[in-house]
Amino acid sequence: MRVGIDLGGSKTELIALDDQGTEQLRFRRPTPAGTYDATVSLIAEMVQQAEAELGMTASTGLGTPGAVSLKNGLMKNCNSTCLNGQPLKEDIEHVLQREVRLSNDANCFALSEAIDGAGAGHPVVFGVILGTGVGGGLVVNGQVLGGVNHIAGEWGHNPLPIAAHSDFPGPACYCGRNGCIEAWLSGPAMQAEHHRHQGTTLTASDIASAAQAGDVACLQTLEIYCERLAGALAVVINIIDPDVIVLGGGLANIDMLYSRVPLLWHRYIFSDDVRTRLLRPVHGDSSGVRGAAWLWGD
Repeated sequence: MRVGIDLGGSKTELIALDDQGTEQLRFRRPTPAGTYDATVSLIAEMVQQAEAELGMTASTGLGTPGAVSLKNGLMKNCNSTCLNGQPLKEDIEHVLQREVRLSNDANCFALSEAIDGAGAGHPVVFGVILGTGVGGGLVVNGQVLGGVNHIAGEWGHNPLPIAAHSDFPGPACYCGRNGCIEAWLSGPAMQAEHHRHQGTTLTASDIASAAQAGDVACLQTLEIYCERLAGALAVVINIIDPDVIVLGGGLANIDMLYSRVPLLWHRYIFSDDVRTRLLRPVHGDSSGVRGAAWLWGD
């Protein structure tokens, strides 16, 4: 039995999967606001509760924001800032008295979709998170490729490729640089783009809904977004040549992405026949927690 935990900013979710990937148990708890010790206690209590209900000990995988630093083993780059600088993996293992596998939420999303989701049966799957932030994860032959620096798939903090001259230096990103893909392609970035060009403030969801209804201004904003996403994904295709790219996060629900982006990315890809498929996630919001469980795939 595999237990997966998705540690989010507002909620923490647990799932238990059997060896066939069938869900046996699932529940959520509010994530303690800004309190590290309480977060560690919550994760341990949720695992213990699940094992009591299942009547057995299970492997434990944890999906988190951010990553583990190679320098000191402490968490870094977490938008849940109370985790930064903390030995999260070590502390949870100490409480549970067993090994815990930990990976960032984008890796877990990609793994879930590669194992039994949209990318099932394909050797190379790139999972993309398009939401409040922009992230990515790379799975090869059913295994997360973390990389020697533990940053494989982190395309969101590369510069947006093929940017127009008028785009430079680009919007500021929280990482301290300008013009990152995240600063152009996140939900807040779409909202900012619409305000810059149309003068009105709408959320990304509102823009997508209005575009679906035929609003010209919102369609223009989405077309710009699709062009930028196509260029950004083209670089991924040129480097790793994935069989499948699966979109996740709130913006993955925008229908126009799946029809327009594959038409636009051809001009940027170094091939006369592009066979990479851009797909919706099968497991949707559940992919993160399922992927955490599948960290124990062996």
